[in-house]
Amino acid sequence: MFYFSRIKPLLSNIYLYIKWYHIVYNIQTNRLKKERVDILNKKNFKDYNLSDEILKSVDLLGYKNLTKVQEETLPIILKGKDLVVKSQTGSGKTAAFAVPICESIYWDERSPQALVIVPTRELAMQVREEFFNIGRFKRLKIVEVYGKAPYGRQERELKERAHVVVGTPGRIIDHLERGNLRVDKIKYLVLDESDEMLNMGFLEQVENIIEKLPEERVNLLFSATMPEDIEELSKKYMNNPSYIEIESSSNTLDRIEQVRYNVEGIEKIELLKDITVVENPDNCIIFCNTRDDVNFVYNALMDENYSCDKIHGGMEQRDRTEVMEDFKMGKFRFLVATDVAARGIDVEDITHVINYDIPREVEPYIHRIGRTARKGKTGKAILLHDNYEEKYLKDILEYMGKDIKLVEPLTEEEVEKNNASFRKKMNEEREDIRIKGESLNEGILKLHINAGKKTKMRAGDVVGAICSIDGVNVEDIGIINIIDVSTFVEILNNKGDMVYKALQNTKIKGRVRNISIARR
Repeated sequence: MFYFSRIKPLLSNIYLYIKWYHIVYNIQTNRLKKERVDILNKKNFKDYNLSDEILKSVDLLGYKNLTKVQEETLPIILKGKDLVVKSQTGSGKTAAFAVPICESIYWDERSPQALVIVPTRELAMQVREEFFNIGRFKRLKIVEVYGKAPYGRQERELKERAHVVVGTPGRIIDHLERGNLRVDKIKYLVLDESDEMLNMGFLEQVENIIEKLPEERVNLLFSATMPEDIEELSKKYMNNPSYIEIESSSNTLDRIEQVRYNVEGIEKIELLKDITVVENPDNCIIFCNTRDDVNFVYNALMDENYSCDKIHGGMEQRDRTEVMEDFKMGKFRFLVATDVAARGIDVEDITHVINYDIPREVEPYIHRIGRTARKGKTGKAILLHDNYEEKYLKDILEYMGKDIKLVEPLTEEEVEKNNASFRKKMNEEREDIRIKGESLNEGILKLHINAGKKTKMRAGDVVGAICSIDGVNVEDIGIINIIDVSTFVEILNNKGDMVYKALQNTKIKGRVRNISIARR
């Protein structure tokens, strides 16, 4: 009895503790359930508390319903939490991080607030374009930095107002070491296509960059595959990140019809020609492993008067950019490319991908075929291989967990039957091309003012002059870019013509300037 009286208070405290724990647990569980329900009910960007400027951009870009990766990641990024995402190309992941980052950017801050590191120049241009389009009406300045591009222009843009910087590791380090790139205000670090970054040997450079960033930041890591190096990187530099994997039931691979041909190397080019005739694609990328193979295939197709062009790492960046722009605009149907084009091609209407060479690693294969079946569409991927490449084929099949259908070589009758329609399409101009972001330009006129930094021109001078025009206010002014002897300003809301005419007789910084309509 004495013993019981001694432990009774203790038992009472334990009982109260257990009761308290259950109450707290139920509250927490119900809160999490409610949050989960709220997330599941949010299927559109409009369901989030985003600014009117961002919502206007995504609406004009045609982003109606959230993709799976956007649905899963948007709430986490908006809360400012670290995140690791495994998701295939074409899943809408760029917008998944670009939208919340653009939403959180403070326009008045001149130093970069977000740094996006990517493995290739083409991907840097694509990501930069996505940020530019989404942040268009917030007047965000997006700077892209990568090798084999004019260094002086990058340096000048970094020293001006820059809200987001997108670049490749080597050139980012170069600007950091020369003091051109300030990172003390960085709030977001994004590692995009992380698996390819490490595959290309950029791990040391990426870590070098990370060590220079503020400790208080949001880290976002996106990857199509998740090798051990990626997991180690996340453990080393990320703060209790959430892990999200977009299941195969919703990824791009399920919408791609994959077939393969077993063919000896000497017969490969003729089989490729037969395949293109029978398939008769609207838009097709033919992937090769080396630039020599690209040149060989390109020349063989040109000899047959194919509508085609080529791209590989040995070309000047200006030429590569021009080829990609022409491909997006539908000026030719077949692009022969190395893996430099496997990442960074944001063309929605690629119907076919042909692997003329089987890649030596799994990751490039996944990214190659991910160029088709984008934005919920279907596509076809064709693989050519010989008996000596069984090892590489086996690795790909093991990764995907399924076989790729082996089909018989095409007959002469099949090729001849389709030849006329193939030639007819080859000579037709495409009229169904949709340029991403084109609708954003509607109602916007870009003006050129023949005065810049050398005449002490400031953004305030331009804004003041334009706002002095009747019927125009600051909300009608878009991005202002001031360089040495010129200033470019976007006029929004279909008021461009009115502003253009009024500025012919309006003083800017004490005198009337020569105003013209700028070429885009």
